[in-house]
Amino acid sequence: MDIPSDYHAGHARARKLAPELADKYIAHTAIGDPEADALMAELAPLGQAKLGRFIQIGMDGRDERALREAPAILREFFESCAAVPDWVDFSGFDPGVRMFHRNSQLVLGAMVGGTLVEGFSTNIAKSFFITGRLRDQGVRRLRQNNRHMVEIFFPGGLERDSDGWKLSVRIRLIHAMVRRLLGSSDDWDTEAWGVPVSAAHVGYAITAFSARLLKHLKSLGARFDDEERASFMQVWRYSGYLMGIPESILFRDENGALELFSIGGICEPDPDYESVALAHSLVNSAPLIAGITESADREKLARYIFQVSRALIGTELADHLKYPRYPTPGVLWWFRMQNRYNRAMTKLFKGRLRNENQMTALLDVSNFDETGITYRLPDHVYAEESSRW
Repeated sequence: MDIPSDYHAGHARARKLAPELADKYIAHTAIGDPEADALMAELAPLGQAKLGRFIQIGMDGRDERALREAPAILREFFESCAAVPDWVDFSGFDPGVRMFHRNSQLVLGAMVGGTLVEGFSTNIAKSFFITGRLRDQGVRRLRQNNRHMVEIFFPGGLERDSDGWKLSVRIRLIHAMVRRLLGSSDDWDTEAWGVPVSAAHVGYAITAFSARLLKHLKSLGARFDDEERASFMQVWRYSGYLMGIPESILFRDENGALELFSIGGICEPDPDYESVALAHSLVNSAPLIAGITESADREKLARYIFQVSRALIGTELADHLKYPRYPTPGVLWWFRMQNRYNRAMTKLFKGRLRNENQMTALLDVSNFDETGITYRLPDHVYAEESSRW
């Protein structure tokens, strides 16, 4: 197996624990998304505007004449996306949807303070850093991430004509375009890092969004039962499938996701300067997402997020990411106590308004364009030089 040079040491360590899974993870660093990559190879030269129109036609899937006149590769791609695997049970998503909305405010905290930071601690950070997407348009990027979560956890959100389905497939196409742009860039070192936005990295990321997110939610005081947590995992599993993750590395259940996260994380090199920069950018962008613009208030909230995040991800990783050395004993306990108090007060004085307020807060930190979902894709490897998308 041709192992990217950055992964030699980690792969050797991981093989001592789970040789087959370690080999599988490394093999997928050389795999992108053959169907989506072929689509971009044929249609990207047409330019952003025409490509966006074709994707809109494929996403809508209603204009039969337009579909007939579209390139055959586009029709075949969307027909493939629309085929539902036999393991998908849409009715089984309902408990996970309820759990998400009941704990939606904690989901956002767990994402920013735990899940996304852990994802950026791997070589996943290199593609984000090189393109500058988080650096140049960090708030918009995070709001788009929130929008995707909101949509896949709406009832019926992952059915063919729903926005959760469309946004998941859109992410797949964005990954394919970024892979195309980075692959032809002098900034990307294939021998050291493997394929840009590889199947290994997307498969790893989906384990963080699902299984690791559940762990962080528990740490922050979220409440859910076994049925809800299993359902939550299946929502993310199908979304990951729509995002183009091959089933050869797509988790089946929570235990499988945690094992892949663990072994994949061992395969990955220690966090480099890109991971440090993106983790700090993420934490410092969070107050802006929440609408806090006063510098003193932003700084105060960022300090608190660093403290909670250090408690979630652990001292070793936090030190690798050069976090401020804030004390963490009692931090999560106090966070949970505040959450319980707020929950009790809203239940006592506002009753059913609590869930409505949570939903409003969730929509406020998500990216909703007045014109609806756009299917423009980046047309330059650097975010600051790309057309808006």
